[in-house]
Amino acid sequence: MIILAEYQENSASRSITTPTMLNTPTGFRLKPLLTDIDSPADIRGLTIPELDALAAEIRDLIIRTVSQTGGHLAPSLGVVELTIALHYVFNTPEDKLIWDVGHQSYAHKILTGRRESFATLRQHKGISGFPKCRESEFDAFETGHSSTSISAALGMALARDIKKEAHRAIAVIGDGSMTAGLAFEALNHAGHLDRNLIVILNDNEMSISPNVGALSSFLSRKLSGKTMRRVKAHIEERLGQLSNVGENILNVLRKSEESFKSFFTPGMLFEALKFDYIGPIQGHELEDLIETFETVRDTSHGPVLIHVLTKKGKGYLPAETNPGLYHGVGPFDIASGKPHSSNGSISYTEVFGSTMIQMAMSDRRIAAISAAMVTGTGLSNFAQQFPERFFDVGIAEQHAVTFAAGLASQGLRPVVAIYSSFFQRALDQIIHDVCIPKLPVTLAIDRAGVVGDDGPTHHGVFDLSFLRFIPNLVLMAPKDEEELQHMLYTAVTLGGPAAVRYPRGPGEKVELAATLVKLPIGRGELLQEGDDILLLPVGNRVHPALRAADGLRKLGINAAVINPRFIKPLDAELICTWAKRTGRVITVEDNVRQGGFGSAVLELLSQHNITPLATCCLAYPDTFIEHGPQAVLWKNHHLDSPAIIGAAIKMMHRED
Repeated sequence: MIILAEYQENSASRSITTPTMLNTPTGFRLKPLLTDIDSPADIRGLTIPELDALAAEIRDLIIRTVSQTGGHLAPSLGVVELTIALHYVFNTPEDKLIWDVGHQSYAHKILTGRRESFATLRQHKGISGFPKCRESEFDAFETGHSSTSISAALGMALARDIKKEAHRAIAVIGDGSMTAGLAFEALNHAGHLDRNLIVILNDNEMSISPNVGALSSFLSRKLSGKTMRRVKAHIEERLGQLSNVGENILNVLRKSEESFKSFFTPGMLFEALKFDYIGPIQGHELEDLIETFETVRDTSHGPVLIHVLTKKGKGYLPAETNPGLYHGVGPFDIASGKPHSSNGSISYTEVFGSTMIQMAMSDRRIAAISAAMVTGTGLSNFAQQFPERFFDVGIAEQHAVTFAAGLASQGLRPVVAIYSSFFQRALDQIIHDVCIPKLPVTLAIDRAGVVGDDGPTHHGVFDLSFLRFIPNLVLMAPKDEEELQHMLYTAVTLGGPAAVRYPRGPGEKVELAATLVKLPIGRGELLQEGDDILLLPVGNRVHPALRAADGLRKLGINAAVINPRFIKPLDAELICTWAKRTGRVITVEDNVRQGGFGSAVLELLSQHNITPLATCCLAYPDTFIEHGPQAVLWKNHHLDSPAIIGAAIKMMHRED
């Protein structure tokens, strides 16, 4: 029986190399522990060695599953012991455990009744890659974007107090998520309210040498131990009774302790926000984690922050070596760590990155900005070649946009590359700081449309709707990767605000342009003539519409196809001319119907009083789209070629 994977010692950590028999921390086991774990209650009677063995089994299951399904591997591997310790000490689900972002919740899912369904991770109709309240009562809050956990946990803590309940609220947040202003807004509010709240800072980037790490662990244990905390409280109480003299002594002692602690830890930052700071402690030592959590559980009053050091990718050597590459992965070979072969097409993201370099080589005004997604947005090579013109601002989309506005105000041409669903966070800055002053900022909207297996928190299906209404903003969507090149060039040379939205995944395998050209603003292109019906697809729906037109021709229906290129401004003359000629219009977009491209076309036709006219808008309905492969989602929501053909036939027959 293959129970686990073989571990080898590497840099003082066990790392999975190949899937074979396992020598667990407690020796060879005939029966895995994990098969008997259906809820956190099942782990609370285990010994520390057994919990260590359980951690190894969970890692093996995560690696084997993600190698087949894809997912967020390195983050989940880094929090296995942390997850076990939290569920071991706290009485979940009565105690509320909130995961920031939630992409590190795989061990949590395995321990909370989803072990048998874990093979369906991120699969269509399977379990989500993020916490979902409908999946389990242990998922206290639905997450998907970063830096929300402290705010949510604080809200739960206040609701608990209002309702006179006694459970605990525990927020787990990574050091990357701490870069967002929302996290500090929540910390500031929590410190002011002084309610019982536990924040776990999962720090997987800090590099601490063995000596400093050991001293930090020693200080943490002494400062967080039950006896020390009782003694400290007792001394403060007695000295406080000695009028001014006692208060002066107490102030000196406090300053001494704070100075000593802050020299070795970042605790003063959180102490200044009125949090009781504990740490840093090692996040892969279950005994230390459990002891600290038990102490906080039994003695804390008010907000407390526990600083935990973890290793991203822990237990799988390729992920430990390159955690950024294995942050989010597709299916891969476990032995080599290499991804399974793709179809060989270059992605839109790769085209964006190479075009940025091409433009920056001839225009020194061009700068690139990322919000902690350098590799994900295709800017790694740009950052290496133009370090003085590249800026990673961390998880701070609002700052990224206003920072870009500052650059643009001084003559630069910044390009802000952010995923569509993350741009939602910066809507106010786009309106106020970029579009009102008409600054030449380009918004590179990656992952526009459905993105697949990450689900509703990551689908970029709202950007056409929330950008289309903003004055002064030019909005474009390319039909293929070559047109993306020209649109980027058009945007950075425009002299005002511009946005280019493009999808996740491979392009259409068209030949890329050697020379970039500026597209006429607001001019579409007629791709195919036809007198029976007008197909108006936008962006990545253009090629499916062309294939649909070919299918309709075989059925005796001649469809005209226009690539609008510009969502704003629309090519009124071209669209209205062919709408009048055919009398039937079908719009197709990888966006929600409300306020999207189809709405813009209907408004245009109404403004030009083009009636009577048969119209149909193919887009996503008024609901959040489930997770699943892009092709499946396009098919299910009637946005692929057969659906376009069906809509055209229905429209023609309706008028017969």
